[in-house]
Amino acid sequence: MEATPTENKLPLRYGDFSTLAAALDYAAQGETGANFYNGKGQLEAVLPYAMLREEAVAIARQLIGLNLERGSRVALVAETYPDFLRFFYACQYAGMVPVPLPASIHLGGHKAYVAQLRRLLLNCRAQVAVAPGMFMSFLREAADGLGLTFVGTPEQFSEYPELAGTLRPSGPDELAYLQYTSGSTRFPRGVMITQKTVMSNLASIIRYGAKIRPGDRSMSWLPFYHDMGLVGLVLSPMASQLSVDYLKTRDFGMRPRLWLTLISQNHATVSFGPPFGYELCVQRLREDTAGQFDLRSWRLAGVGAETIRPEPLSRFADMLAPSGFNPDAFTACYGMAECSLAVSFSPLERGIQLDLVDPELLAEEQKAAPLAPDFRLRTTRGKSFVKCGSPLPGFEVEVRNPESQPMPERHVGTLYVRGPSIMSGYFGEEALTAEVLSGDGWLNTGDLAYMADGSVVITGRQKDLIIINGRNIWPQDLEYIAESQPEVRTGDASAFSVTAADGDDKAVLVLECRESRHAQRMELATRIQALIRQDLGIDCFIELVSRNTLPRTTSGKLSRSGAKKDFLQRVENGQTEQPGATEEFYFLRRKTG
Repeated sequence: MEATPTENKLPLRYGDFSTLAAALDYAAQGETGANFYNGKGQLEAVLPYAMLREEAVAIARQLIGLNLERGSRVALVAETYPDFLRFFYACQYAGMVPVPLPASIHLGGHKAYVAQLRRLLLNCRAQVAVAPGMFMSFLREAADGLGLTFVGTPEQFSEYPELAGTLRPSGPDELAYLQYTSGSTRFPRGVMITQKTVMSNLASIIRYGAKIRPGDRSMSWLPFYHDMGLVGLVLSPMASQLSVDYLKTRDFGMRPRLWLTLISQNHATVSFGPPFGYELCVQRLREDTAGQFDLRSWRLAGVGAETIRPEPLSRFADMLAPSGFNPDAFTACYGMAECSLAVSFSPLERGIQLDLVDPELLAEEQKAAPLAPDFRLRTTRGKSFVKCGSPLPGFEVEVRNPESQPMPERHVGTLYVRGPSIMSGYFGEEALTAEVLSGDGWLNTGDLAYMADGSVVITGRQKDLIIINGRNIWPQDLEYIAESQPEVRTGDASAFSVTAADGDDKAVLVLECRESRHAQRMELATRIQALIRQDLGIDCFIELVSRNTLPRTTSGKLSRSGAKKDFLQRVENGQTEQPGATEEFYFLRRKTG
């Protein structure tokens, strides 16, 4: 068994198709396709686009045989395996709507995962639900009593007959899929994306963002149920007829070196990840083995997250320099599921572009004043943000104040976007849709940002902003101070604010601590508190918790809202540990809001 080739005799088309089915029809005329690797780096399955189309059409005929209404939702537990692709594209040919569901059993365990699946099945009103065998018991329990037409494995579904006749694939104005947002574990929000919408975004990504060229090859460990994984590394390679190599997300988590091994082995040129993915590689690699890879082919190392921190990327570039990794390959981008995926791309082959601003003006006046070398600084320390590039063609962006009025360049406000890749709305949630999507097409992203020289600069999520005595404090700043300590790993800290009994907001930092000795725990908390006072001029309550306590979203990012909820519950139950806390923080012994 050999992986699908990189070179393709089929002339490259840049995603300029009306539907996903039309894109697969074209890709199937070539030799490229998808390759699936196991946790040992061994090739397990090969699925050329020609075979994918043939098998998807066969499943589409089986789906039609169920006599479901056009547009019925087909829920797919989105494990990284070939059957997900077969069923996803089958829905395109059958005129039905695939709904990727998380394939990650979080630390909440069996009960929490089943409850999550059930909420999603109810929210999308699924008629069919499919999962691989290892997830089947969870799916059956979640679907119990919901009256679905079919719940089972792909093997069980294969027993259904195929209905003869002409297929009628989904048209440009029909839904291509529902994408649940990564923070929607408790309150599901199914983003409705039409064929025309996603094809517009794919064409922009392929032609203008990634600037795909003949001979490119993709590699991904990102989950299929996340927008970057689905749109960026499943749909985009197919729509540009590229071969793509897949590694399960949990296999990457166990052995991140496999990401680099497969890029080296297959000479992949395009691969994306959040900053914590690059950081995980640094944590797990030894310096004496970092030169054993060949990363010279990796021309586009995409980086996307709510707020991109440059430090993990710098460490990655330094460690992998002996393997030929070019730091100029880093390409920052901004996007979200509500925009199909991408809104902006930074220029290729330029690396990470930083914007250094005055932190005092930023906190007090929400102005991102640039720091110049010859400027008499009001502060001895600047604050760096990553530029996420210019909006893709067709997108309009505005930074607005609380009164929804556009703000000048370098003023921080809420980012609004408008363009051809914006969602139709949240499925079954007209009121929620109206809150974020105006009648004239402007989407409130919920992100805080400013514009600098035509580039989008994200500073954080509006709902996460901490306001202390009228000053804006970014939770990432608190988390970074904690994570800069040798005892704390990236991703082990979560910051937010709580309202005390006196009505004042207080900053809180919950920290996963690997140190078991009490004296050392107290010293760590006291040290971090002192650094926060020194750097940010505020007091912060620090709670130390055990490993694997902090909740995460389905995409693996920290959930600050979840961390706050859990923290307040511990406070109410008298379960918080407060090493090094000063007297003013004993407000937390009372009920907080």
